[in-house]
Amino acid sequence: MSKVGTAARELPPHVTTAEGIAADLGFGKSCIPEVGRLLRALAASKPHGLIAESGTGTGVGTAWLHSGLGAGARLVTVERDEELARRASAVFAADPRVEVLTGDWRLLEQHAPFDVFFCDGGGKRDDPQAVVDLLAPGGILVMDDFTPSPEWPPRFEGEVDELRVFYLTHGALAATEVLTTPTTSALVATRR
Repeated sequence: MSKVGTAARELPPHVTTAEGIAADLGFGKSCIPEVGRLLRALAASKPHGLIAESGTGTGVGTAWLHSGLGAGARLVTVERDEELARRASAVFAADPRVEVLTGDWRLLEQHAPFDVFFCDGGGKRDDPQAVVDLLAPGGILVMDDFTPSPEWPPRFEGEVDELRVFYLTHGALAATEVLTTPTTSALVATRR
């Protein structure tokens, strides 16, 4: 493999740090590299944007977003578990563009509207319309951890996946589902 190809697959330093914290704590819900690379690209598409994340965990997804963060952009993320938020905050302490909040995902409302929102924690299931409302016009929403469904309407465990249908058919969104691995997918939507 060429040096360019190898460099494209290396993990950003903050991702490695956050993954190490996750391993130390036995935290197994971190963002996978396939989704992380998508997050980096989307964050980079908004070089002066306001980027958000719900469900910081140890900061792996945050680190992927950070790796694409433009010099004029800001990133705000929220985690309800105080210890996880504290540990993630330490990863980004040297960068004033990043703010780690501790509490419920609704704390993000004070910072909205967002140009990119990685809804990885609270919100996507308990108040989907509020999630859409946090997006700026042209804002991009990303949600992962879906199981691909070749059917329409999409199904999960034999039932219609109403959550997925909500986002994929929402009138204010142009949305699609993308494979992230052969067995996982993410929803990506842009607010009209």
